[in-house]
Amino acid sequence: MAPTDTSEKGLEALIVKHLTRQPTPDVATDNTVQSSIGFYSAGGYQPGQPTDYNRDVALDVAKLMAFLQATQPKTVETLELAQDGIKRSQFLHRIQGEIAKRGVVDVLRKGVSHGPAHVDLYKFLPTPGNASSAENFAKNIFSITRQLRYSNDETARSLDMAIFINGLPVATFELKNSLTKQTVADAISQYQTDRDPRELLFQMGRCIVHFAVDDSEVAFCTHLTGKTSWFLPFNQGWNSGAGNPPNPDGLKTDYLWKQVLARESLANIIENFTQIVEEEDERGKKKRKQVFPRFHQLRTVRALLRRCRAEGVGRRYLIQHSAGSGKSNTIAWLAHQLVELKQADDANRNQFDSVIVITDRRALDMQIAKTIKSYDHVASIFGHSDSAEELRGFLRKGKKIIVTTVQKFPFILDELDGLGSLRFALLIDEAHSSQGGKTTAKMHIVLSAAPGDDEDDEESVEDAVNKLIESRKMLTNASYFAFTATPKNKTLELFGERYLEGDEVHFRAPPELTYTTKQAIQEGFILDVIKNYTPVDSFYRVAKTVEDDPDFDKVKALKKIRHYVESHDKAIRRKAEIMIDHFTAQVIGKRKIGGQARAMVVCNGIARAIDYHREISDYLREIKSPYKAIVAFSGEHEAGGKNVTEADMNGFPSKDIPAKLKQDPYRLLIVANKFVTGFDEPLLHTMYVDKPLAGVLAVQTLSRLNRAHPQKHDTFVLDFADNAEAVKAAFQEYYRATVQVGETDPNKLHDLKNDLDGHQVYAWQQVEDLVALYVKGADRDKLDPILDVCVEVYVNHLDEDSQVEFKGKAKAFVRSYGFLGAILTYGHPAWEKLAIFLNFLIPKLPAPKEEDLSKGVLDAIDMDSYRPEVKAALSMSMEDEDGTVEPAPTSAGGGGKSTEIDKLSNIIKAFNDLFGNIEWKDADKIRKVIAEEIPNRVSQDKAYQNAVQHSDKQNARLEHDKALNRVILELLADHTELFKQFSDNPNFKRWLTDTVFDTTYQPNKVKNNVSQQGLF
Repeated sequence: MAPTDTSEKGLEALIVKHLTRQPTPDVATDNTVQSSIGFYSAGGYQPGQPTDYNRDVALDVAKLMAFLQATQPKTVETLELAQDGIKRSQFLHRIQGEIAKRGVVDVLRKGVSHGPAHVDLYKFLPTPGNASSAENFAKNIFSITRQLRYSNDETARSLDMAIFINGLPVATFELKNSLTKQTVADAISQYQTDRDPRELLFQMGRCIVHFAVDDSEVAFCTHLTGKTSWFLPFNQGWNSGAGNPPNPDGLKTDYLWKQVLARESLANIIENFTQIVEEEDERGKKKRKQVFPRFHQLRTVRALLRRCRAEGVGRRYLIQHSAGSGKSNTIAWLAHQLVELKQADDANRNQFDSVIVITDRRALDMQIAKTIKSYDHVASIFGHSDSAEELRGFLRKGKKIIVTTVQKFPFILDELDGLGSLRFALLIDEAHSSQGGKTTAKMHIVLSAAPGDDEDDEESVEDAVNKLIESRKMLTNASYFAFTATPKNKTLELFGERYLEGDEVHFRAPPELTYTTKQAIQEGFILDVIKNYTPVDSFYRVAKTVEDDPDFDKVKALKKIRHYVESHDKAIRRKAEIMIDHFTAQVIGKRKIGGQARAMVVCNGIARAIDYHREISDYLREIKSPYKAIVAFSGEHEAGGKNVTEADMNGFPSKDIPAKLKQDPYRLLIVANKFVTGFDEPLLHTMYVDKPLAGVLAVQTLSRLNRAHPQKHDTFVLDFADNAEAVKAAFQEYYRATVQVGETDPNKLHDLKNDLDGHQVYAWQQVEDLVALYVKGADRDKLDPILDVCVEVYVNHLDEDSQVEFKGKAKAFVRSYGFLGAILTYGHPAWEKLAIFLNFLIPKLPAPKEEDLSKGVLDAIDMDSYRPEVKAALSMSMEDEDGTVEPAPTSAGGGGKSTEIDKLSNIIKAFNDLFGNIEWKDADKIRKVIAEEIPNRVSQDKAYQNAVQHSDKQNARLEHDKALNRVILELLADHTELFKQFSDNPNFKRWLTDTVFDTTYQPNKVKNNVSQQGLF
């Protein structure tokens, strides 16, 4: 008996054997996905003969003719194609030319016109229950040819395998085997160096995909370009990262031929996923690009279709896909297939009447619209609304797919009615943050079956309140598909999958709907933006410019002085020079991204962005750089004594900014808030950050750098704002799957209501009266008298601390009820009434008067010196574990705090002591230790923490001094000079002890856990 064939030929034979086996008869063959990646009939391919391949036209002529004879014999006769000769040759060259012009996918979908006839070259997947279309689909000839000799010039060269549909090529393969010490990398290298892209079979659009395969991994490329051919992984993922899981039933990569390449699966990809799109290159020229789904995109879309068909309408799905994972395409592919999805119990009825794609980003709005519209059979049922009027018209006319931004939605909600009998799919992009709250409640009333204005006018107040309660709940006639890279706690609880782990409730996106940042980085779809992260410390001195020594609020004054020196022209100029010197030497000089690299400067506010644009532009001119900077901001702002827009400063319209950045001489984009989210530009390589970043904003901002490019191998961040620790914590939360542990306790609303009632700002009868007037549509002037009485009580009968507490808890109640109202299975009329009442009352409550005791401090100082210092580069690595978040808080945050008044001279001394005026041998390091490390360590001392919380200030000071002595002793080995000063210099010891105690003693400080409102 022959031993196992472990060569490439053995792998080749294994794949062909599976694909050409007789298909199993009892499986669904309609256009319905059966499992997450698709359970399809095995086999059904025909073996192809290399000799049937015509190299001049890149077609398997025998299979093409067999298909035409079986499906269109009259056309074969009319066009005289039965015999080899001039007529057949003309027809073959006609097909070849159409593929060159339109791509093989379009030719398969639409066929070709030739002479007097139109020739179909493919039969579509059948609709459920349609026997004749099932018979037609079965007439397609899927074939696989081994050792295909593709070249006229080098006739000995052959591909390991190629797949044809009805004689038209769709996929090629190079196979390797790790047992013979060759891997997928060798297959990629073979495509890049040994497969001439000028060969007809390898030209753009001739095939839909080229696969490099071994027994462990798969990679794919859609357009061979020689050494620059860009191959990307097509793997399932393993342990939330790259690669494939062990397969107990075969090779790790057999999903490729057992699932993806099965006839119905490949047909589904051709009909609904792959296509050629037009994009602009770096010079603004249009170029064609072939799109093929990545594995996680294919798995996600098919899993959602399968779940949706089985579970019906009224479900919620959370899709956690990393930034740069191709969400725009995934959303587009899902939208147009949801339109065609049939009900499980009625094959003739669509699951949804309309699919509404909601995004917060204009760029994505256009991007998704363009992708969806490229499917010709969808274009006629598609509506992309540029105005509320258009959107309203699309809904009423029954357009199947509607793409809009969330900003347009509220304007038309009041004008829509009669939609309750329809069913909707709502696809929500991650920037959308209006789920939960008043806009959503109005949207739900419109789209649900809630009664409209034609109801009996005698509707009771109770009925009206109950209707409002119902409107807050997630619609039963809509399914929600929430896409996000950074799910917040509210998102997880609203849309995530709920499961128990032990006795604890958890929420997360299901694994088949999760594509992690870890996997995206490991697979090369995005780059690790915090791998090369360099902080910049700033050191400065300020001087007093007035003769007297006025008193100021110390904490606020120090903050103002810090902001002043960081915004000072001298500081801006010095930092601008560091940025440009670095960009010139390290980015341009090292030809990052093949010499095409761009940079973004992220500023703390529009005023500072304008300042940076001025200083960077001036310095570029000074060093005679050929490059220019673009500034981006919204609205008009003061610059050089007059109001200007970004278009005025740049010299071209705002809409041209993305295109201009791709073109020389523009290499730097200076921003405050604009373009820090939702801006996809693969040429961005470096980011200069002069703005505090933390949480989701840190992830979204730095992720502007992560988009992959064939010549992009790294990124760089230079941080002037001391964000390193916050950035690492933020990225850790979303590195793998994000899981919420625990769920929101609705009883907290009872507690909040009791606390609010206890302040006696309102009587419950006032709440009842206002709600009754409001739901009955009373005039505005009937509501204000009730509210004004409550405001008078708030102002005149509550002290400042009570005002802060009441207003904070009122906001917490409204926020929490807006969220909980969407997920609770029961309604609570008292909660609904109080939420309505507080929504009107809160805006009328004045903020507690707080005198700014730091006012004027900036008029009394000037900057003496400024020195930024670039520190050692950090290579941050993430812990390999899922991120966890807590449920959305239902408590109020904040609270009053005491004000510390001090002399200006002391404030300046403290500032300079912290940032620039201590004479040390290693001054920069000592400043950092005194300003940050020592206070942090002392504040973490358990005995001191206990004294702060449970004892008086005197005892807390005793515990503080002990804690400080322990910390200084621990620093002895690394900071001998500091220890010596603390031990021998009583003045220094007293100053340091007082400073650290003042910094760390905050007994009334309440940790503000109130998260930003919004979902994503």
